Amino acid sequence: MNARRLAAEFLGTGFLLIGVVGSGIMAQSLSGGNIALALLANAIATGCMLYAIITTLGPLSGAHFNPAVTLAFALRGEHDWREVPGYVLVQIAGGILGVWACHIMFDLPLLQSSQTMHRTSLAQWFSEIVATFGLLFVIFGGLRSKPDTVPALVGLYITGAYWFTSSTSFANPAVTIARGFSDTFAGIYPGHILGFIAMQLIGVVLGHFVLRWLFAKEA
Repeated sequence: MNARRLAAEFLGTGFLLIGVVGSGIMAQSLSGGNIALALLANAIATGCMLYAIITTLGPLSGAHFNPAVTLAFALRGEHDWREVPGYVLVQIAGGILGVWACHIMFDLPLLQSSQTMHRTSLAQWFSEIVATFGLLFVIFGGLRSKPDTVPALVGLYITGAYWFTSSTSFANPAVTIARGFSDTFAGIYPGHILGFIAMQLIGVVLGHFVLRWLFAKEA
């Protein structure tokens, strides 16, 4: 297994969580209690981080930073199944360390467990199916039509999906797990993590069958 690819996935997922959690902490502290303004700042910062890390690390590892994306590529036969466990492990580890880096930067307790209790309902679970399917839609659609636009497409999609999904579009099992370790604006109660991940995996399965047909190359 290529160590540089694993390092790229580790660092990229770490920086992704720094973007998600760090901007959430900053937004909450500066927004004066205006949740809409805080979410807007959080969404923009996350989209910008995604564009940066996908552009810089894509040539090294494919810039998955997301077990759902890794699984989707493996199902399409475009990623070696033998590398899937390694990718997933470093994505999760990188995400957790990214959260801890945020806690250090903002002088918060390093070890936390989120108490954010509102992230569970049929609406939010369904939102995670839609969010994950949509993420794969822009990735594989972009690769089919204009590969060099994928970093921008993903960044823009996630920025928008923060707003048009009731779950604020986690769409990433590694991000979901890591956010359980932060009792801040972006946190998710650990007891709700498995429900989110299950819905994300459903989104992957739906995306595999629908998008493989939709974006199939003409004979």
